[in-house]
Amino acid sequence: MRPRIALLDASHNDPTTPRNFRRELDATVERFSVVDGEFPSTRRFDGLVVSGSRASVYWDEPWITATREWVRNAVADGLSALGICWGHQLLADALGGTVEPMGEYELGYRTVSHGGAGLFDGVPEEFTVFTTHSDAVTELPPGAELIATNDYGVHGFRHGNVYGLQSHPEYDPETAESVVRGKDHLPETRIERVCEEITPAAYERAQPAKRAFDNFLQVVERNRTRPTPQVADD
Repeated sequence: MRPRIALLDASHNDPTTPRNFRRELDATVERFSVVDGEFPSTRRFDGLVVSGSRASVYWDEPWITATREWVRNAVADGLSALGICWGHQLLADALGGTVEPMGEYELGYRTVSHGGAGLFDGVPEEFTVFTTHSDAVTELPPGAELIATNDYGVHGFRHGNVYGLQSHPEYDPETAESVVRGKDHLPETRIERVCEEITPAAYERAQPAKRAFDNFLQVVERNRTRPTPQVADD
């Protein structure tokens, strides 16, 4: 049976978020809008994925506090977890790490290096990712391992069966351009320059990073500790 994944959607109901994750994850993915206070029972799922968001994890907003607490409890309950961008930061924060504003924006296709196999099994040591963030994990949670980095800082960590990725391997070119054009607080010249770099060739170079999703599902399979309910795929 395909693993059941709870998608904690923090994107403020952007329809591309569940679409992209359902395309990349060979699993039954059920979406929960955490900004609307939707949280699942962990007993129904084999793993969880936390999406990106336009929010910052250190904002004092009730839905962020609730998401942090739910994730902390789910991880303590043994659920495997993968965080993407904001989700990466939220997981780090929930486990005792530190997230801070960068004072700049990492935006567009960038090169990242990883330190070994695991989540990056089958991915070149230096690989291309699409990035869009102005906050970063500046201190890893106690006991966490740094697994990916570039000149902007932490791009990935592991804490047991919990993984964080700062980049967006789930993005297709349409999503990437839409996100960039939504950064209307940035200079128009920079927005246009980044959009010009969103090409089929760049997207092709970023394909190896998608292996992280298959590798995460292997972690989920190994970490299954209770029977999966017999329910139909979404």
